[in-house]
Amino acid sequence: EASTGIEAKNLIREMEFRRKCMRRQRMGILAAILFLTVHPASLALVSDTRAEASAMRVLDDFMAAFNARDVQALEKTFHFPHYRIASGSVSVLGEAGSRPDAIERFIAATPGWHHSAWERRKVIHAGAGKVHIDTRFIRYRADGSVIARFDSLYIVTHQDGRWGVKARSSFAP
Repeated sequence: EASTGIEAKNLIREMEFRRKCMRRQRMGILAAILFLTVHPASLALVSDTRAEASAMRVLDDFMAAFNARDVQALEKTFHFPHYRIASGSVSVLGEAGSRPDAIERFIAATPGWHHSAWERRKVIHAGAGKVHIDTRFIRYRADGSVIARFDSLYIVTHQDGRWGVKARSSFAP
C-alpha cells in the first residue's frame, strides 16, 4: 500500500509538472502571436502617417474637383482602371475621358444638388502604398440644407509615382 501511495504522489507531481509545461508553452505561443501583431514591422500595415496625409490630400482634391464640376480634375485624382461599387453593381472606368458627362449625369439624377462635403474621414488601414478610408459625405442644396448623407469606403493607392483613388464603395446611388 505504501508503494501505491508513493506512486500516486509521483503520478500527481508528474501531471502537475506537465500542466505547468503546457501552460508555459501556451504562454509562449500567445507571446509570439502578440509579438507578431504589434511588432513595429507589422505596424507599417496599420499606420503610415505620410501615406495617410497623401491619401487625405487626394480626397481633398477629389471633393474640390467634384464640387467645381470639373471632370478632368476629378479624373486626375483617380488611378485607372478605377472601380466604383454602388447600387448593387460595379462600374469600371478603364481610362481617363471615358465618361466626360459623368458630373452632368449625376446632377440630372440628383435634383437640387449644389455641393458635397466630407463629414467624416477615418483611416482604417494604411501602408506605404495603400490607404483605406472610411468616409461619410453630405450632399447639400444651395441654401445649405442637407439632401442626404452616405457612408463610403475609399481605397487610395500609390502607383506610378503618385497617389490616387483606385476604388470606392458607397451606399450612395
